[in-house]
Amino acid sequence: MNIFLPAVTIKRRIFIGLYEMLMLLGVWALGYLVPTLLLGIIFNIQLPNWLAFGLVYSLFGAYFVWYWKKTGQTLAMQTWNVKLVNLDGNLLSRNQGLIRYALSTLWLIPTVIIYGVFKILMGHALGHWPTIELMFFMALLFWPMTCLLDKDRVNGPQSLVDRLAKTRLVQLPKN
Repeated sequence: MNIFLPAVTIKRRIFIGLYEMLMLLGVWALGYLVPTLLLGIIFNIQLPNWLAFGLVYSLFGAYFVWYWKKTGQTLAMQTWNVKLVNLDGNLLSRNQGLIRYALSTLWLIPTVIIYGVFKILMGHALGHWPTIELMFFMALLFWPMTCLLDKDRVNGPQSLVDRLAKTRLVQLPKN
C-alpha cells in the first residue's frame, strides 16, 4: 500500500511535466504524425482540424490511462520516482484514469479564455489557437500551483486535479 508515502513537491511536478512533454512528442510522432503523413502522401488526404485534435487528444489519453492503470507511472514518472495511486494507495482503474485525464486537460479552457482576453485587449481579431507559451504556462505552472491551495497536512498537498479525481501523486523511495 502507498497510503503513507509523501506527496510530490511542486518543483518535482513541474519537472515531471516538462519531461512528460518530451515523451509526448514521441507518442505524437509515432501515433499521429507518421500515420497522417502516410495518408497524405499515399491518398492525398488531410484530416480536418477538429478530427486531428480529437485523435491527438485520444492518443495522449490512451498513453496516460494505460500507464496509470498498468504501473501507476508514465515514463517521466518512473524517472522521477513518482507514482499515481488512488486514495487507498492502489493502482487506478480505467475509469478513474479516464476521469483524471479529462480533468487534467481542463487547463485548455483557461488557456483559451486568457488568450482570447489578451487578443481582445490588444485589439487583434480572434481566430487562432493559444500560443504554445501560454499552454506551457498553464500546464506546467497553473495546475501544479494549485497544490498551494490544498491544506491536507496528513497526506500532503495534492493538485486540484488529484483532489477532484480522488488520486494522489506520491514520492517513492529512492531504492
